[in-house]
Amino acid sequence: MCHAERVQEEDADDTEVGEDYRDAALPGQRWQDRHFVRCDFTDADLRGLNTTNCTFTECDFTRADLGESSHTTAAIRACVLDRAVLADSTWRGCTWLGSVFIECRLRPITLVDTDLTLVSLAGADLRETNLAGLRLREANLIETDLRRCDLREADLTGARLLDTRLDHADLRAAKLDADGLVHANLCGAAVDVDMAVSYAAANGLKIDFSSTGPTP
Repeated sequence: MCHAERVQEEDADDTEVGEDYRDAALPGQRWQDRHFVRCDFTDADLRGLNTTNCTFTECDFTRADLGESSHTTAAIRACVLDRAVLADSTWRGCTWLGSVFIECRLRPITLVDTDLTLVSLAGADLRETNLAGLRLREANLIETDLRRCDLREADLTGARLLDTRLDHADLRAAKLDADGLVHANLCGAAVDVDMAVSYAAANGLKIDFSSTGPTP
């Protein structure tokens, strides 16, 4: 049975291991309860793909086209996405746990209730993306462009934020370590009082809450 015939079957709980989908043309398909382990999707045309409850573990999506795709409760675990296209894709209730994104086209993208723990998005362009409430614990965000992103209530605990662009981002109620507050670029970012105090302390400032102003 060819790939196109096999993956179009719906409601079939199946696991494929080590399958070769290189250069496969599978646009606009609907996959449900499919599970892929160490499969190769290099250069695959997956544009407009719709997945529900699918998992991809240690798969290779190098140069794959996932543009305009839609995913619900899907898992992309420890996968490599090198120069892949994800623009105009939607991810709801998903996880990208431990996956690596290299020079991917991501904008615009919709991420809702999606877990980005341990993901590597170093150098990625995610400007003006809504990441509110998302979990980005221990994510590699070195030199990632997050300017004007909505990161309210996002969990960035342990994230690597060296030279991360957070200019004019909304960080109110977000969780950031002191290391991130020192190494990220935060010019014009919106923060709450607690983060402002943490930022000052992380940068060696002493805050005197007892002072009411200069002594006459």
